[in-house]
Amino acid sequence: MSFDRAHLATLIADHGPVVRVVVAQVAGSAPREVGASVTVWPEGQDGTIGGGTLEYDAVATARAMLTQGRDIATLTVALGPDMGQCCGGRVRLLWERFTETSLPEGDTFCRPIAASGAPAALKVQQIQSLARNQGATPTPALVDGWMIEPITTMPAPVWIWGAGHVGRALVATLTALPGLAITWVDTGPDRFPGTIPEGVTALPAPNIAEATRFAPTNAHHIVMTYSHALDQAICDGLLTRGFASAGLIGSDTKWARFRKRLQQSGHPFAEIDRIRCPIGDKVLGKHPAAIALGVAADIVRDVARAGDGALGDKGTGNDRRLSGD
Repeated sequence: MSFDRAHLATLIADHGPVVRVVVAQVAGSAPREVGASVTVWPEGQDGTIGGGTLEYDAVATARAMLTQGRDIATLTVALGPDMGQCCGGRVRLLWERFTETSLPEGDTFCRPIAASGAPAALKVQQIQSLARNQGATPTPALVDGWMIEPITTMPAPVWIWGAGHVGRALVATLTALPGLAITWVDTGPDRFPGTIPEGVTALPAPNIAEATRFAPTNAHHIVMTYSHALDQAICDGLLTRGFASAGLIGSDTKWARFRKRLQQSGHPFAEIDRIRCPIGDKVLGKHPAAIALGVAADIVRDVARAGDGALGDKGTGNDRRLSGD
């Protein structure tokens, strides 16, 4: 989870001032994790902190703040005694009002949740210093009265190759997730549905393999066109271009053939094997929507491992991430 500045700026541009409610602290069982948020304006909302009575009341408080012009509020809630919810934990919520001029800058959003005027504690200063000087990304946390969140400035690029039944189901599934910039590629405009989902860029490309040259090297790819020949050409192009992650629809037999042909084209096996095939989860079945669910889960994991976008909260390997715990 992270503070998605670009998305918040879009909501403000569309609706005026908004109030963002973020889960600042959790003890015990709770519907959502620290950093989960819902953004509220008079006629609508975006995101979720878990639904139920907790979210209903939080949204009502946010709308009251918009009417009253209040900028900040915080409350600790015992989910069982206070809300009558089955979760037995406690949640601390933070409400903050944002306008075009109050959005934070930089890579880390660090602020006190009460207007005490006291300077940041040493631990908070250390987290800020490491983030600023060493690029270490903090995890969302409430530390000594200060809420700390990494700021997402760019969504994670996801490229879907193919607008068939599975491609359409996958795009429909992914558009519900925050922090993704989806590019949808196929060989012509007639391959796409009449209405492209909001936030999705449709790219008709008669020579579809050539379009791999335009993909950012940190993109996450899923290849599922109507043609095995096109799939192989796209894989060849991605291996030449570079990518963060890639998946290919197909069987073990298809992948064995592709793997041999891609090696014959000059690609080392170490790189070829970064492409995942088959994709999805066989247990879910072969219905397009079921395949899409499994593939979407793979993409979420890939984006999180890479530390990209609003989903990128589980960096591994060489990622430097700091916890306020």
